[in-house]
Amino acid sequence: MANEHESENNKNGGEINKYLIISLVSTVLLCVVFAGVNYLVVDNLVSSKLEKINVSQEELEEEGGEEDEIQRGIIVDLGDFILNLCDENQKKYLKANVAIEVSQKESDFPTTGESVKGGHGHGEAPVVADPMEEIQKEMNQFKPAIRDAVITNLSSKTSAELSSAAGKELAKEQITNDINSILGGEREVLRVSFGQFIIQ
Repeated sequence: MANEHESENNKNGGEINKYLIISLVSTVLLCVVFAGVNYLVVDNLVSSKLEKINVSQEELEEEGGEEDEIQRGIIVDLGDFILNLCDENQKKYLKANVAIEVSQKESDFPTTGESVKGGHGHGEAPVVADPMEEIQKEMNQFKPAIRDAVITNLSSKTSAELSSAAGKELAKEQITNDINSILGGEREVLRVSFGQFIIQ
């Protein structure tokens, strides 16, 4: 009887050990499979994210290269302006030096040796025309209208409006639009700069 009981316990113990081993093995296998799948998924996600980052970085560098090529123009100094501001309670004055940067034309700087001949063709060396001088002459015809647009724009502002950076930027934008309408598409204003800007 004791032997039967012992063999039954051994049988039950063997079955329990068997189930325990199967459970452990299946748990380990599931963990290994889960870890492998997890590794593959994470690896694919990380590598795809890295590829996107690399592509984005390359695009930024390409775009950055284009941005680095800031369009350069020709500086035209409009001179000093001393004018009344639009303050109601007390008189305020603005002293400002204004310059504009206008776009270049392809014909501004000839590269094929175009020149203006000097003398009467008696073998004298050709005199190369100064492109900046020609541009200044061209811009001089617009200067009175441009100065008037600057005066009208700035004198319509209050000292409070022009004291802030945002107010100055708005004035520059409005001056740019006014001058572009005066130039009528012959040239384009790229930037307006204030060299001196004193409100008293």
